[in-house]
Amino acid sequence: MEALLCRKIGDPTVPPDAAEESALTISTAHPIPQLHSPTAVRVRVRATSLNFANYLQILGKYQEKPPLPFIPGSDYSGTVDAVGTSVTKFKIGDRVCSVAGQGSFAQFIVSDESELFLVPEGCDLIAAGALAVAYGTSHVALAHRAQLHAGQVLLVLGAAGGVGVSAVQIGKIYGAIVVAVARGDEKVRFLKTMGVDHVVDSSKENVTQSVKGFLKERKLKGVDVLYDPVGGKLTKECLKLLNWGAQILVIGFASNEVPLIPANIALVKNWTIHGLYWGSYKIHRPKILEDSLKELLLWLATGVISIKISHTFNLSQANLAFGALRDRKAIGKVLITFDDEKAARPKL
Repeated sequence: MEALLCRKIGDPTVPPDAAEESALTISTAHPIPQLHSPTAVRVRVRATSLNFANYLQILGKYQEKPPLPFIPGSDYSGTVDAVGTSVTKFKIGDRVCSVAGQGSFAQFIVSDESELFLVPEGCDLIAAGALAVAYGTSHVALAHRAQLHAGQVLLVLGAAGGVGVSAVQIGKIYGAIVVAVARGDEKVRFLKTMGVDHVVDSSKENVTQSVKGFLKERKLKGVDVLYDPVGGKLTKECLKLLNWGAQILVIGFASNEVPLIPANIALVKNWTIHGLYWGSYKIHRPKILEDSLKELLLWLATGVISIKISHTFNLSQANLAFGALRDRKAIGKVLITFDDEKAARPKL
């Protein structure tokens, strides 16, 4: 099978044939994984999603560091290709989706049947490959951790990225007043089409001044929930906007800077700070993860949510896919697809 191998720690945006040795190699004769247990299921991958964690893992900067070489992995979708002797939930040909710690950047992947989800009728299979991590992160963060409810002010940083778009959509579903921060005219225009209540272009405007103006106009006291996948100086500035009793959702650090949240101010203002590492729910709270993904798939099937796919690449263009992610050129999700002759090959 065709697979993407990470043979060394390094920059995944370097082309495989570049003079500088790339961290990634395309293997066209990698062994197809075999069923490892009676409840194992082999899936022919249709689409697999890129998340910032994949980029950091190849750079060697992620908390999980698999031994080299490894096939990167993330959320994916596809069709069942083979089943173990004790599998009862799935049959060959079923459309499924799941999330993997590694291994999905390949034509086939093996998973236990307990980790797979049936993709309902009405769901686009490629879109389902971009669902689990981004939308799962936002759903668990907003619904389970922050318990967001109607009328609260939700401030989403990095709102045009994969997790940002999902947070905006889920925030609107729960009836929040959504304030979105992004960079550039195209991203701002897109966010306005999503019905956000206020958009700030951080490349042109002072974020705190713009949000304060909106809050004053709407006679709102401040921000109730801060959704932050960015970190750095922007986080520090946005702390000035938070209400007494506000909740801070620490999602990630796309800025490559870990912010310092003053504990003394958190004490005085009764802030709650939530660290949200979605992948760890698979170990510590698997039922929450299962229920969350089932609800998200239902929302996708019934049109409650729609997944914005910004760029689609084939496996040989993985360096371009990671470049789109790194350079924040994507609005929504970046995917790698298999067996799709019409896959877009954008010029970045």
